[in-house]
Amino acid sequence: MAFFEKLKAGLAKTKNAVFKQVDELFKKFVKIDEELMEELEELLICADVGAATTEDIIEKLRDKIKSERLTDGDEAKNALKEILKESIGEGAELNISKGELCVILVIGVNGVGKTTSIAKIANKLKNDGKRVIVAAADTFRAAAIDQLEVWTERAGVELVKQNEGSDPAAVVFDAINSARKKQADVLIVDTAGRLHNKKNLMNELAKINRIIDRELSSASRETLLVLDATTGQNAVNQAKEFKNAADITGLILTKLDGTAKGGVIFSVKRELDIPVKFIGVGEKIDDMEPFNPDDFVNALFDNNEE
Repeated sequence: MAFFEKLKAGLAKTKNAVFKQVDELFKKFVKIDEELMEELEELLICADVGAATTEDIIEKLRDKIKSERLTDGDEAKNALKEILKESIGEGAELNISKGELCVILVIGVNGVGKTTSIAKIANKLKNDGKRVIVAAADTFRAAAIDQLEVWTERAGVELVKQNEGSDPAAVVFDAINSARKKQADVLIVDTAGRLHNKKNLMNELAKINRIIDRELSSASRETLLVLDATTGQNAVNQAKEFKNAADITGLILTKLDGTAKGGVIFSVKRELDIPVKFIGVGEKIDDMEPFNPDDFVNALFDNNEE
């Protein structure tokens, strides 16, 4: 199945609960008036787009309707789609330099889908011809190491690990040496998600980053934050906290297939101004792809629109 079809299927809950009604709203109104705008505002907030983000979108739509003299529902709907695409910006690719090792730190609280996201990205990179090594640097939970081992085996990539309670930075050091020795293209590092103790989290990430700076000073770097779409606006608050603890370069939004709150992606972008780099719409190893805003917005509307 092409990923666009998976995306449409994965966004079905958000589409059926909210954007189907948006579609019907534009068909129902003979003219574009304030009553339509108020109903549209309500629907966007129901999709967890967020109050402030919704207000921005509605104001831009009003301006567009006025400046372009739009008169019917289809024109207004297409204008809304363009505004939604603009509001989440362009898709951003991973910063992977050819011929040099790239390091990807993956952060996020337990339960957001961090382990599976690492395996899915590793699988995608491997299928793109990259040699990938994963470091199990979340050493505070034996279950985290075991789970990562199962998923990396499924992805067919190598895992570097130590015992539970080991120094995470030591695991990263070993993984760097392994990556050098095996001439890997990408090193993905799993980290502990202890947001409740921000000071420890910051110290741990700082120590890992110092090891990478010392051992791989010229390597391209990414710090990707994993967010669970089913938590809606809580994901935005979580991201703000992590942004204070780490230099985040991109977001991974997971579990979009399990929620009607897919609109949170618009709020995340507005509040944080960090690009969404990957989205997950299922549990299988290939159910994650680089984020494409055009495909995302098209998948939220009519099933026949691509």
